[in-house]
Amino acid sequence: MNKLVNFLSNNITTMIIRCVTLLCVLFAIQHICSAQQQYRIVYNVLEDREKDNYEIYSMNMDGTDKKNITNTPGVEWVYYAYKDKVYYVSDKDTCHRCYFLYEMDANGNDKRKITNLQLEDSWMGSRKNGAEMIVAGRVGKLRQQLYIINMKDGNYKQILADTVSYKADPMFLPDGRIVLRYRPDRKLRLTVPAELWVMDEEGNNKKQLTSFPKSDTTTPWFEYHAGPPQYNSKYNFISYLSRQNKQTQIYVTTTDGKSPSQITSGNLSSGWHSWSSDGEWLALDKSSHEGKGFDIYLVNFKTKKEIRLTDSDKTEQAPVIVEVKK
Repeated sequence: MNKLVNFLSNNITTMIIRCVTLLCVLFAIQHICSAQQQYRIVYNVLEDREKDNYEIYSMNMDGTDKKNITNTPGVEWVYYAYKDKVYYVSDKDTCHRCYFLYEMDANGNDKRKITNLQLEDSWMGSRKNGAEMIVAGRVGKLRQQLYIINMKDGNYKQILADTVSYKADPMFLPDGRIVLRYRPDRKLRLTVPAELWVMDEEGNNKKQLTSFPKSDTTTPWFEYHAGPPQYNSKYNFISYLSRQNKQTQIYVTTTDGKSPSQITSGNLSSGWHSWSSDGEWLALDKSSHEGKGFDIYLVNFKTKKEIRLTDSDKTEQAPVIVEVKK
């Protein structure tokens, strides 16, 4: 009798575990299927290293339906999305790596050039429901300056007009403040890392949000100490990547630089990333700690469930989650 009871007990326990596991899988699938109807992921692929050819690909949230949506011989790189619009830089019809801003949807349709302002290789952001975009640009020999672009007519104006500081990867917070990678004196790049700062449009009320550990001497000056910044609208925090102790991981901080914490870890480095517009999904690239073998991953921020979306031999980086046009 005892053997029968133990047998039934063990089998019932096994069945319960299997049922719970199945429910978890079905729950994850349901979440991804729901997200799949709402979003796609666009990302950058090194198509041909010898020709320095980068293309932009698009895929579903479960990694299906991968396709090249730019198909040009030069460099295209996606940086940002607002609702169903994808914003990327391209050097087509100009000199090699001379970047200009373009727009398209998640499937590569409705491409258009936005402005004649030449851009830096830098992340960007928008405000006023996508009507204006903040970018790092250049005019002649004047580099690493911030501009606000009117997305309707392509006109632009310069802000924070100084030639002393280093400025890159700007974005807007909902309250209108600017977050960017900033170094007060660009000439000190070998000794003073660029950190995340917040300030208003006039460059006033500056506040440093991140502080790289002074005890960590493993990160070369040209590696990311902090940045580029990304904003999570649901949880109201800023995320950024930082290379510390010979590995790159993603960190978060409040919009006032409080409560910094690390949100990724493990045997792989986590780098360029973006959030879905509802704040629930994190798309990111992962690689070895030595910076080899880049692939795209997707994480449900609430459940922490992670799936790998790419596994090719190509370098696949910097995913951006974009809403699907309805």
